[in-house]
Amino acid sequence: MIHMNTESTSRAADIEAIRRLVATVEHSQQNKDPEEFLALFHPDAIWTTAHGHVLVGLDAISEFTRKVLPAANWDGKVTYEVAHVLFIRPDVAAVKVRQRYLAPGQESEGAPLYVISKQEDGRWLLTACQNTAVAAD
Repeated sequence: MIHMNTESTSRAADIEAIRRLVATVEHSQQNKDPEEFLALFHPDAIWTTAHGHVLVGLDAISEFTRKVLPAANWDGKVTYEVAHVLFIRPDVAAVKVRQRYLAPGQESEGAPLYVISKQEDGRWLLTACQNTAVAAD
């Protein structure tokens, strides 16, 4: 049996919570569900879209998401994978994500960076995010 100290156990639990957060982003995108997606944001969040639109605060992010996500032109086949987690502080992490949109005969990729913060209730929320499209080779 492997014994972890409290700090290691806490870090492992945080990494698992971060993976669940990214899995929920994936689920919300696959199902084009703006409410599930928006529930993941800090009220004061900043979101920069892959096309460079800067959205400040949950109201602006909500307005954009409710307009764009349900009308998105992909068939729901999108994956999000945690590529790297850097803990800046115990309650702040930078999360590099590999994002792939899959369609018959076509695939595109994104490389989002999510800066997330742990709330007093233990939830991790999207706080400052940059969604970057990856240029095809």
